Amino acid sequence: MGTTWSVKLVVDAGKLPDLQQAIQAELDLVVAQMSTWEPSSNLSRFNAAAVGSWHALPQEFFHVLQCALQVARESGGAYDPTAGALVNAWGFGPTQGYGDARFSAPDETQLASALAVCGWQNLDIEESTRRVRQPGGVYVDLSAIAKGFGVDQVARRLLRLGVNSFLVEVGGELRGEGVKPDGQPWWVALEQPLPDALSPAMQAASEGNETAAALYGWSIATSGDYRRYFESNRRRYSHTIDPRNGRPISNGLAAVTVLHRECMAADAWSTALGVLGAEEGCALANRLGLCALFVRREHGRLVETLSAPLAALLE
Repeated sequence: MGTTWSVKLVVDAGKLPDLQQAIQAELDLVVAQMSTWEPSSNLSRFNAAAVGSWHALPQEFFHVLQCALQVARESGGAYDPTAGALVNAWGFGPTQGYGDARFSAPDETQLASALAVCGWQNLDIEESTRRVRQPGGVYVDLSAIAKGFGVDQVARRLLRLGVNSFLVEVGGELRGEGVKPDGQPWWVALEQPLPDALSPAMQAASEGNETAAALYGWSIATSGDYRRYFESNRRRYSHTIDPRNGRPISNGLAAVTVLHRECMAADAWSTALGVLGAEEGCALANRLGLCALFVRREHGRLVETLSAPLAALLE
């Protein structure tokens, strides 16, 4: 899926080979079902399918798609799993990438064409048969939720195998369980923008300004504009696309971090809240009971806003 994974765990060393094989099997399942980078995946086959065709999905794929559509509905379309054509148009998908010398940002005609085939409301689903209909040209992209699901899958597999203390990470999304041998939980710092993505003034202002959380049965996911982006004419284009207008977000947010019991939900909601922006996103997080941290650029410094549920949790 174009990223890396790591797992820290507390076990006898002799169990590591079998555990690594089990972990890789869970991640391979996610790739085989939900990767847009793998032409033979269930998702890629659906995206290339004929207009009006119905497709029976594997249980895991169907579950992730249901969660994605729920986040799309509750966020008013700020997150949309059918926005793959827009992601590709801006060079952040498996097709021609923004780092390619031949890449250029889409023009208005290209944007209109991509927007025309987006829309989570266009997907017809039969829950009883786990089938979904291809309305025609719709390109589903689960990159903003499948990595989190992979974290959840690995965590569930480890628990079934009797491993009760671990920290799972896939592409920066994490879940912790149990405590370490010293009795401490798995502490993680809530991610800040990378130093080279900040001005010197912002670097100085952000020093020592870290919020940490104990992942004791919790997951955490961050969506930011500083890891995958390109610059053109002195403007930064983030990989986070607003599916409502088809353009990379430009709302001043540097990052959004979400804590949730499920990493899949944290992954999707960090993207949705990032699109909504600090004010609207925080209001929605408060209404839905989401633990969210918003980091925005303001007058040469980074400013944090915590949703009420996160503030209560950290206390």
